[in-house]
Amino acid sequence: MIEIDLKRLLKKQVVGERIFLSLSFLALIVVLSSLIVLIIDVIADGHSRLSLQFLTGFPSRKPEEAGILVPLVGSIYMIILTGLFALPLGIGAAIYLEAYAPKNWFSSLVELNIANLAAVPSIIYGLLGLELFVRMMGLGRSLIAGALTMALLLQPVIIIVSREAIRSIPISIWEASFALGATRWQTIRHQILPLAMPGIMTGAILSFSRAIGETAPLITMGALTYIAFLPDGIFSPFTVLPIQIFNWVSRPQKGFMVNAAAGIIILLIILILLNSLAVWLRNKFQRRLNW
Repeated sequence: MIEIDLKRLLKKQVVGERIFLSLSFLALIVVLSSLIVLIIDVIADGHSRLSLQFLTGFPSRKPEEAGILVPLVGSIYMIILTGLFALPLGIGAAIYLEAYAPKNWFSSLVELNIANLAAVPSIIYGLLGLELFVRMMGLGRSLIAGALTMALLLQPVIIIVSREAIRSIPISIWEASFALGATRWQTIRHQILPLAMPGIMTGAILSFSRAIGETAPLITMGALTYIAFLPDGIFSPFTVLPIQIFNWVSRPQKGFMVNAAAGIIILLIILILLNSLAVWLRNKFQRRLNW
């Protein structure tokens, strides 16, 4: 009797597992099919507009003459400045919380708030950047104000990813370094950070991939939707690719729709390159550590 019940139970488990796998596979097929259809549709609409003139041209009221040089350069400047602000602060905060911060109620409160901030909608960071950087600090609607706003957006993600990478290092590495007489900072600099760097860099680059496609924070803090000149400094007005695409989509002329599709293709290529860079850096650091 017990054997019969066990067979029935195992049979139910096998059937349930197969149903779950089938539903998961079906969900994967639906998502991938939708993504492929959208990509094919965008490529079909925008491939005819891709050219050197489109990449090096300035914005224009005429769709056939409009280019993406200004928003493309603005996006590159934005991501570079964002990295310069976000990476040192995020990694430094992660190191402090993991290696130096005392385990008390204040540290727990900080950790809780960091986790909550990672789920805050991006438009809230745009409102914060508008009030803090544009108005209070008097930076105006400039490139540096946008970069600082995006750095705030990325801070929770970079801190969480960096802490997880540091936490994944075995405690024996810490103990062996301390046993040889190294200080805490020497241990972190020469042992922990090199081992954690693959995870940190992968998470950071993937977060930058998210940032380069963000529109709401920059529009909220006052980035321009139309600008006909390149930024000449960190205090210059700016625009980025997502905002330019949004501007073209909002126009009624069909030519601007084609330009928007071509801009989406360029943005997708940039995102693929950034993700490929993350994979390459991770593999490179892992091979170096294995040596």
